[in-house]
Amino acid sequence: MASILKSLKLLSEPSRIRILLLLEQEELSVAELQEILGMGQSTISTYLAQLKQASLVEDRRTGKNSLYSLRPGAPPEMLALLRNSVPEIPEASDDADALKLVLARRQDKMRAYFDELAGKFGRQYVPGRSWQGLAETFLMLMPPLVIADLGAGEGTMSELLARRAKRVIAVDNSEKMVEYGSELAHSHGVKNLEYRLGDLESLPIAKAEVDVAIFSQSLHHAQHPANAMTEAHRILKPGGRVIILDLLKHHFEEARTLYADLWLGFTKVELQKLLEKGGFSNPNIATVHRETEAPYFETVLATGDK
Repeated sequence: MASILKSLKLLSEPSRIRILLLLEQEELSVAELQEILGMGQSTISTYLAQLKQASLVEDRRTGKNSLYSLRPGAPPEMLALLRNSVPEIPEASDDADALKLVLARRQDKMRAYFDELAGKFGRQYVPGRSWQGLAETFLMLMPPLVIADLGAGEGTMSELLARRAKRVIAVDNSEKMVEYGSELAHSHGVKNLEYRLGDLESLPIAKAEVDVAIFSQSLHHAQHPANAMTEAHRILKPGGRVIILDLLKHHFEEARTLYADLWLGFTKVELQKLLEKGGFSNPNIATVHRETEAPYFETVLATGDK
């Protein structure tokens, strides 16, 4: 009873309710909460500390910042009370709109990085991109297939796949990457490669349209990898396969700045959980390459069947 009363006391302050409503939707930093709520840093930090102490909020370190979210397993009664309070908080609607702007700015920052790199991938170092890893990926393919290259960049992987595939759909959220990749495919006479502008978490591909969905060093750029996996499951035909080529979890924090990485790779356990929660069966995960120079990135290959 004491914990329930404590939670009710915390929910008596509208500002704390506003924070919880936002954190129920998205992980946010203190700076992002400041921008949305228009409150001072110290005030927000105090509210977060109170909510964390009451086990309503948890935090996760990412680089120099902490991201806060609603703690899983919050009492259903408390969540119901929280949601029912929305009509009584006039700022809630504006908070929701401000949240969309903050999330759009996150995407813009990452998109700007890749816009700048368009046409330069072949001449710049990108962690985890190795012929050994690509070779392992090709072994998983059985042409002729319809393949989705998700987070395709300028299309190096897409063009290689198109040599044997029935059709390749390359998706990227950077307009310049899509433009550059399309022009490159045209100049190389690749007619079975189609570029589409779109996000990993909302793919411009119809349900059950492809045989294979590939994330080649792109999943760590997804804001919500689990959502990206759900989308991959949606676009696959029954019996289709998802293939993930990514970095094994590392601690090279500079990757967030240098390569616009949102996630510092994934552990094998994390990849298995992503596959299983995404609805995939027969997960197969293996390390396929280890770099010999610092920071010694390792590449992991994971597959799952629909």
